Amino acid sequence: MPRSTLTEAGSAPEAVWLRLKKRLFSSPLNTLLTVLIAWLLLMVVPPTVEWLLLDADFRSSSAQGCADSSGACWAFIAEKHRLILFGLYPYDEQWRPLLASCILLGLIVLSAVRRFWRPSLALVWLVGLLLVGVLMWGGAFGLSHVENTRWGGLPLTLILATFGIAFAFPLGVLLALGRRSRMPLIKAVCVLYIELIRGVPLISLLFMSSVMLPLFLPEGFSIDKLLRAQIAIILFAAAYIAETVRGGLQSIPRGQYEGADSLGLSYWQQMRKIVLPQALAVVIGPLVSIFISLFKDTSLVVVIGIFDLTQSAKAALADPQWRGFGAEAYLFIGLIYFFFCFSISRYSLAVEKRLQGAHGSTHYLS
Repeated sequence: MPRSTLTEAGSAPEAVWLRLKKRLFSSPLNTLLTVLIAWLLLMVVPPTVEWLLLDADFRSSSAQGCADSSGACWAFIAEKHRLILFGLYPYDEQWRPLLASCILLGLIVLSAVRRFWRPSLALVWLVGLLLVGVLMWGGAFGLSHVENTRWGGLPLTLILATFGIAFAFPLGVLLALGRRSRMPLIKAVCVLYIELIRGVPLISLLFMSSVMLPLFLPEGFSIDKLLRAQIAIILFAAAYIAETVRGGLQSIPRGQYEGADSLGLSYWQQMRKIVLPQALAVVIGPLVSIFISLFKDTSLVVVIGIFDLTQSAKAALADPQWRGFGAEAYLFIGLIYFFFCFSISRYSLAVEKRLQGAHGSTHYLS
């Protein structure tokens, strides 16, 4: 073997050790933290793996069988997964919310691919949402009608989040533009709305939409509870999106506006072609954080009796034959939330890297 190869083979472990020493043992404090974290992992990881997998029960047909196991009772999830995922939707018709969820996810994935960013995508969304409505409500094409009071689980969470983001984003952009408007009345209205909504928690808006709003409606006129919750989510998210987009607009150099004026562009042309693309590119990270928070905040509709994932899990735990497995139920829905939120965050990172690679910075023009 050549001497250079031997030297490289011998130096590789030394290089690894030097790298570890530099990162983990570079100072007494780092050494202490490394030892403490290693001890914590040794104390936590093996028992967790044993509870999750090694000692877990995957096959029992009753809670009594799981009681004899010292690990997790995943048999509970196997028994109740349809109730958790689809709520009170009729058991024999649960293929419909499953197909509706697949359509929604397909639309979202399709919209994430740049090559499909064409005007025809709006038509695809319209057709897809019509199919989702027909599948969920029924009453057409031989499908039995199902009231939305029986919707629940993952499809309902996806519907609330998808419509929430789809409507809150353009409303938030308009509010951000209105807050920077030179017209005093429009600016005052936008500022009042944004500060008022951002000054109260989402749960209070949900209570208002569920309890107070019907009191102000004309007699004989009512709005569905699910629709009221959806409107509250949209209004809440739009205020936060508006402030984020406003920050992006403030970061755009004045020269961009002057350059657009010199080209003779109208206000809306300036916003659509020059200013907003740059401003949105700057705030992709904060916007995605809002979208992730919105997706998780849909679980708050449980307080007004809507069967989202959380409420469906509580309903599954209410079965007298399967009580005492809350850790498994909430871990299951927690993994579902984590999957979607992690996917959104990774996609946003990919978009940011693509924009930075194409333009050298988060600004389109310097």
